[in-house]
Amino acid sequence: MQDVNPSDATDLVAEVPEGVSDDVVAAVSAAASALEPWRALSGPARAEHLYRWAAVIGERQEALAQVLSREVGKPIGEARGEVGRCVMILRYYAGEAVRAYGDMIPAQTAGALQFTLREPLGVVALITPWNFPIAIPVWKAAPALAFGNTVVLKPAEASSQVATALAETAAAAGLPAGVFNVVLGSGAVIGQDLIGAADVRAVSFTGSSRIGAAVAAQAAGRNIRYQTEMGGKNVAIVMPDADIRQAALLTAAGAMRYAGQKCTATSRVVVAREIEEQFLGELRAQIQSLPLGPVGEATAAVGPVISETSRSSIRAVLDGVAGDPYYVNAVPTTAAFDKGFWVAPTVYRNVAADSVLAQQELFGPVLAEFTADDLDHAIALANDTPYGLSASLFTRDLRAALRYIDRIHAGLVRVNGDTTGVDPHAPFGGTKGSSSGSREQGSAAREFYTEIKTVQVNP
Repeated sequence: MQDVNPSDATDLVAEVPEGVSDDVVAAVSAAASALEPWRALSGPARAEHLYRWAAVIGERQEALAQVLSREVGKPIGEARGEVGRCVMILRYYAGEAVRAYGDMIPAQTAGALQFTLREPLGVVALITPWNFPIAIPVWKAAPALAFGNTVVLKPAEASSQVATALAETAAAAGLPAGVFNVVLGSGAVIGQDLIGAADVRAVSFTGSSRIGAAVAAQAAGRNIRYQTEMGGKNVAIVMPDADIRQAALLTAAGAMRYAGQKCTATSRVVVAREIEEQFLGELRAQIQSLPLGPVGEATAAVGPVISETSRSSIRAVLDGVAGDPYYVNAVPTTAAFDKGFWVAPTVYRNVAADSVLAQQELFGPVLAEFTADDLDHAIALANDTPYGLSASLFTRDLRAALRYIDRIHAGLVRVNGDTTGVDPHAPFGGTKGSSSGSREQGSAAREFYTEIKTVQVNP
């Protein structure tokens, strides 16, 4: 597979090898062989490995950001931030590796000691997308390793170069051989073989809902643990008492930065009817202030979409939308833009609740606007989607905020903030079609990557 720069399709980033089943066998075998020595290390010893890995990534931050930006089309400023996030995640889980856990439980037998332990699952498969090509692998691998598992990473084909660079940092940090492994190739071959490998005891997946359902079914058929983080149709609600400028600024950023290619991107906005015109005017100004540009430009905020396939898919949906868009921030016609996969940031006004723009994740810089009569109407519109990942409400009314928090169907709930991102130490995941139920990141990650052993010691 040829891996090209989404900002300039004539720029060949890498020739990606198509892995075969034997590569999976070798990687899983290496992880299985490394498992017992790794889990036998003390928590502080595993923590030191993670600290050293964080240090190496920090030392190579600029080089990693350049590779990331060029391969997946992420503006360089965001790429630098993503690499920096990896350092934070590894440091956090280094701390988690030495944190106390387990419970003392009263025993019915007098004098007996009863307690629980948390033990690693074993070899864990990580299947990750291209849009956060270093942060998502790290936020899966770091807790898995901290709690004594070994891992095999299968990245999206479009982010193979970044995954290879990440593996190089693990080796440079002195992570023991076989603890962190990478296999490259198509999900249809490599991914299925990986989930089906006898020594794999869990799979953590981030990607589309369609593939996530197939991953869950295959994992359930083997009775191994799985978590699937999938799509989102995230919403911002803007009430009459909101700070209009703040709401427009954060909605524009959430919808358009990185061309909307985030699972938490703002793809819908529900606006109180009486402030619609004022809000849309401010939203337009905020979108105009986000520079489109080749990904290497320091000022670029909105880059290309990942591929021609993605661009064509988005355009096909938009061509079928009834009515004209409210606002289109046209892609410049200069030479800098003639070789990339560009989609113009677009806002559609008064979208029908059952339309494709209201229900389907496009993964592009497209925002659908709705109007609501009151908060209850806005929440009903917000919840009318198969997904439930992220939501935000802009208001100064505490009672409205509390009502919204109670009634919104989302795993990530914000008040006066955008829908994107989450702190590395906070649980991440959604409801309904967005997640399989378990949470990533924070202390919640221990729930997925370990299992409970109940112990009773009698006198």
